[in-house]
Amino acid sequence: MPMKLYSYPAAPSARRARMFMAEKGVPVPIENVDLRQGEHLAPKYLAINPQGLVPTLQLEDGTTITENIAIAVYLEALFPSPPLLGSNPLQCARVMQWNARIELEGLIPLADYLRNSHPAFGHRALPGVVPYEQIAPLAERGRDRVERFAKILEVRLAEQPYLAGDDFSLADITGIAFIDMLSMAKLSAVAAPILQGSWYHHMRNRASYAA
Repeated sequence: MPMKLYSYPAAPSARRARMFMAEKGVPVPIENVDLRQGEHLAPKYLAINPQGLVPTLQLEDGTTITENIAIAVYLEALFPSPPLLGSNPLQCARVMQWNARIELEGLIPLADYLRNSHPAFGHRALPGVVPYEQIAPLAERGRDRVERFAKILEVRLAEQPYLAGDDFSLADITGIAFIDMLSMAKLSAVAAPILQGSWYHHMRNRASYAA
């Protein structure tokens, strides 16, 4: 059985894994799990990933790996070129630093805003198997945090060509997932300088952008 990625086209988390594989040139078959139809909560998929989340990387022997950082570490070890997690200790630290900041200060607050304000997530305020209800103040706080973090990224990208330094990395993949998700949440205006800058233009022109 070949390695396989369980994904969903519109999910930013799954897109990050697809972009990472595309940058590595790894031809991993993709099986889409329809989140809108609840396939991630069906017994068939929960047997693969009990969290009911995507992405999930299933290895040849059936072993599964979840979480983007774990998938990235595994694939980087198998396919070290091109390096996407840094080429020396300091680069590795910077990639992990900015990847974590984008997740914690960008993607999670953005998900809080979207999932606690949009009617489609009325009983799905958190991803996964537990049907959490929406909490309006979390949406307000999430939006404020997103606006603040967009300014931080703007400053960073004025100082460096890529988020972790001079080289493209996993941090940029996570960054583009965050910036593009702003459009889904109708908050793209908060990142207008980034959308007009060279980093975003370069990202859109990478082959992996369409993964």
